[in-house]
Amino acid sequence: MKTALITGASRGIGNAVAAQLAKEGYSIAAVGTSNEADISTNLENIKQYQTKFCYIQGNIASADDRKRIVESAINHFGGIDVLVNNAGVAPKIRTDLLEMTEESMDHVLGINLKGTFFLSQIVAKQMINRSNSPKIINISSISAYTSSTQRAEYCISKAAVSMMTTLFADRLAEFGIRVYEIRPGIIETDMTSKVKDKYDRLIDDGLTPIKRWGQPQDVADAVSVLCSGKLDFSTGEVINVDGGFHIRRL
Repeated sequence: MKTALITGASRGIGNAVAAQLAKEGYSIAAVGTSNEADISTNLENIKQYQTKFCYIQGNIASADDRKRIVESAINHFGGIDVLVNNAGVAPKIRTDLLEMTEESMDHVLGINLKGTFFLSQIVAKQMINRSNSPKIINISSISAYTSSTQRAEYCISKAAVSMMTTLFADRLAEFGIRVYEIRPGIIETDMTSKVKDKYDRLIDDGLTPIKRWGQPQDVADAVSVLCSGKLDFSTGEVINVDGGFHIRRL
């Protein structure tokens, strides 16, 4: 049985990804910053499939936590075959880039980039010895290439994750490890709930060719396809799950 480690799995996209892979028979190591008791209902979405499961509380911005997360997953399941780097944060306060603070930049990049990079580094080293066609899947964002001057630190972090995908794909190909990037668009989650009215109007006005909000399951389905092995002659690939937002139109 293959094992998937999913960060940010307590809610939203990460929770949907973990549930989808559990449904497909993966053992699941779900990572989140919340206390397990506080998110028990969300975790039932994963546990309902009666696969092997463990929840690991930790913050990937912490080097000690990253090491403990990986060690815990390996102790539970023997190894990691799929890493889904989903954990991420937006700025605590949206601020014009001319006023953005170093503290905010450090907070966002510490999780979205640094934490993701060094967790991948640890996991990749143990994946080298796995024979199950390991995968690393990075969840970035359309913000990797879309300017949003009120949250520059977030855009920068996601653009960096895109380059990180390329670098890891290049470095790990010789070991049979495939690395992919998924770029979600406007997805209905807790993170976007505060701007729902704004995006409702933009979607209605044609911001995306497919006129609806994306759902966490849309991203989970893309992860499922990448894990299936049907795209194993591809690596470093970017999958847009954005309702067609990336299409340039006149």
